[in-house]
Amino acid sequence: MKNQFDAGKPPLADSRGYVLIIAGVSGAGKTTVGKALAERLNWLFIEGDDFHPAANVAKMQRGEPLNDADRLPWLLRLRDEIKTCLAKGEKAILTCSALKESYRARLRLDPERVHFVFLTGNYETLRKRITQRHNHFMGPDLLASQLDTLELPDDEWAVDIDQPVAAIVDLIMDRLVSRKM
Repeated sequence: MKNQFDAGKPPLADSRGYVLIIAGVSGAGKTTVGKALAERLNWLFIEGDDFHPAANVAKMQRGEPLNDADRLPWLLRLRDEIKTCLAKGEKAILTCSALKESYRARLRLDPERVHFVFLTGNYETLRKRITQRHNHFMGPDLLASQLDTLELPDDEWAVDIDQPVAAIVDLIMDRLVSRKM
């Protein structure tokens, strides 16, 4: 399958807006990788978790998985944020679980300017990471439900998280620059 980065100018040289979504289940390191990448690129960083309605956060804090109806207002808020970035010509890194293709389709406003990188890892690594973080509403009990919901795409790029953050950022940078993502 031809990848969406095969046509046009590289995103680093393009003067139009561009959003790279760092996706994956809880514990994959979306925020850590996203912040490091945004800093390296000098792009705007947008934490997707900040867009969850209070009801979603409360539900997750109780250990209850979100369903499609719960996620819809969150996805719509993220979509609006992406739309704003593209309209303003901003380049941004956005974190979002993007678990299902239907969610990604809702966020992919422009297939030339909105792309995904999936951070993937094994259950044990993900669970360990979740249990080690503090002050986050997503507990380890919800990992299984996220993995059950996850529809890994075959047309996006996946990066294994079993490597240093700097190495992950380097891989993403190389793909952005070479446009082979």
